[in-house]
Amino acid sequence: MAGVDLSRVEAEARACFDAKFKARELGITNSRRIIRCAANAIRSLHRGELEAADLLIVEAAALLAESEAALVDHPDIRHAGFVNDAAKEYAEASITAALIKGDELPTPAELGVDVAPYLNGLGEAIGELRRRLLDLLRAGEIDPAEQALAKMSDMIDLLAALDYPDGMTGGLRRTTDVARALIERSRADLTTTVVQERLIAELRSDH
Repeated sequence: MAGVDLSRVEAEARACFDAKFKARELGITNSRRIIRCAANAIRSLHRGELEAADLLIVEAAALLAESEAALVDHPDIRHAGFVNDAAKEYAEASITAALIKGDELPTPAELGVDVAPYLNGLGEAIGELRRRLLDLLRAGEIDPAEQALAKMSDMIDLLAALDYPDGMTGGLRRTTDVARALIERSRADLTTTVVQERLIAELRSDH
């Protein structure tokens, strides 16, 4: 009984999956490196090490571009969770850098990331801005802290206005809810500090 020759099918299948597997492994490796670069960049930003942060963000951008190029023919992997997670972290670091330096915020297109991970990165950058606000309050810098809160409020207004299904936004609603809670806590912290500073000033004036 004659069998069926599947050698050509096997060759084509292996060529397809070998290429896809190679692209996937590169994407996973780069995503881990991007997330690490982004975290270290944010840490450097809070320490005032702006040049070091910029270098890490540039490295993350190069890794993301390399992943995008490798995955262009593999959209099923391109839209996997690990790619969007890395893009979100890169966006967060880039947005945080712009906020701390007082630069104009980069757009999703300028960063080369999709809108959904960008917006989730924007939401998480609110948490970094809260950390910045608390540092400013500890240093007694009330005006810059008020400016930080104003930026946070503008950001949450945008996120709240983009009311689309979670399947489209990558779970933006939850990110927005968390960010809104952080802003309310930040507003309370700022108010408490302002009141305390006012009382101290009044006590000093009495003496």
